[in-house]
Parts: sequence; structure tokens; C-alpha cells
Amino acid sequence: VQLVESGGGLVQPGGSLRLSCAASGFRFSTYDMSWYRQVPGEERELVAAINSGGDRTNYASSVKGRFTISRDNAKNTVYLQMNSLRPEDTAVYTCNAELTWRNYWGQGTQVTVSS
Repeated sequence: VQLVESGGGLVQPGGSLRLSCAASGFRFSTYDMSWYRQVPGEERELVAAINSGGDRTNYASSVKGRFTISRDNAKNTVYLQMNSLRPEDTAVYTCNAELTWRNYWGQGTQVTVSS
């Protein structure tokens, strides 16, 4: 099982980034997918989630209206489009796959929002 995130980097406030998480080794289309973020010394926070079919999403209040989660089951990939980025969005972003008791995590990608 592998979840490989990409697309992180340094961006100025107000800018945009699109994160990708490529999955392999499991039946991606049956898993709910989520993006989490964590700042050193703080608890990991759920940013956005999408169900296996891609027709239901959920967002943290802090990112609602700015971030969009989506998935392409044909490509085994989940995305996080992040717009209007703020310095407080700086964190390591990690994708998660969940199906009942099965729970898989990626290694994470750093997003830094700074001028």
C-alpha cells in the first residue's frame, strides 16, 4: 500500500496550490479519502474529506470556501485545490484512506504560505 503526496511548496499569501495523492496497492475506489494537516507541536487537523463515490465532501470551517477536495477513481488519485492561502495554512499536509478498520497514511507534503 502506498499513498504519495505531491504539489506542496512555498506560496505567497493569497496564492494557490493543488496537492495530489496517488494511491496504489489497494482498491482505491472503495475507500473514503481525506486530507489532514499538522503543525509541529499541535494536533493533526482534518482539512477535507470525500466519500468513495466522490459525491459527498466535508470541510473544516477554517478552509470552507477556499479549499476543494476531489478524486479521480480512474487515476487512483485524490486532490486538494487550495485557493486564497493564508499564513495559518502552513503545515504538513497528509492524505488518508479509510475503509472500516483499514486506515492508510501518506508521508505528507509541506505547504508554506509566506511572503
